[in-house]
Order: sequence, then structure tokens, then C-alpha cells
Amino acid sequence: MPEISRFLGMIIKMFFDDHNPPHFHVEFQEYRAIINIKTADIIEGYLPPKQLKSIQLWTSIHEEELLENFINLGKDFKSWNKIEPLA
Repeated sequence: MPEISRFLGMIIKMFFDDHNPPHFHVEFQEYRAIINIKTADIIEGYLPPKQLKSIQLWTSIHEEELLENFINLGKDFKSWNKIEPLA
């Protein structure tokens, strides 16, 4: 699963040709979550509240880039675009 960003101890990844809704995977310490790109809500898993707020902010800033990765690149098995971390 290719890494598309990393910040604040979190690793953000996407699978090629993954299922809908558009989403990405987050790893933070022992926690794992799948985040809906359009709503920034957790689809599955858990993140501590502080990390979830950071991910939701990052998702809102980079929604278009995340959707481009998921919809256009992921379906065609092309390389993902790296996305800037949350500063």
C-alpha cells in the first residue's frame, strides 16, 4: 500500500483499485482507521481525538488531491501523487 503522506506520527496510505466510497488509510502507533475523503469521517477503525481532528483538517485542505489519487490514479494503477503534510 503506497504511502502518500506522513505527519505528526501518522502515515497516510492508499490501495490501488480500492472500493468506494473514496477513502484513505491512516496508521498512528497501534491505531488504524479508514477515512472517507468527502466527509473526513472514520469509516472503520479508531484514531485518538487529537489525531482525528488533524486528519480531518488535512483532508479538508487536500480533498481534491486525495480524490484525484483515489479516482484517477488508483483505478489506472498509476503512481500516487504525494500530498503535503499538515505543518
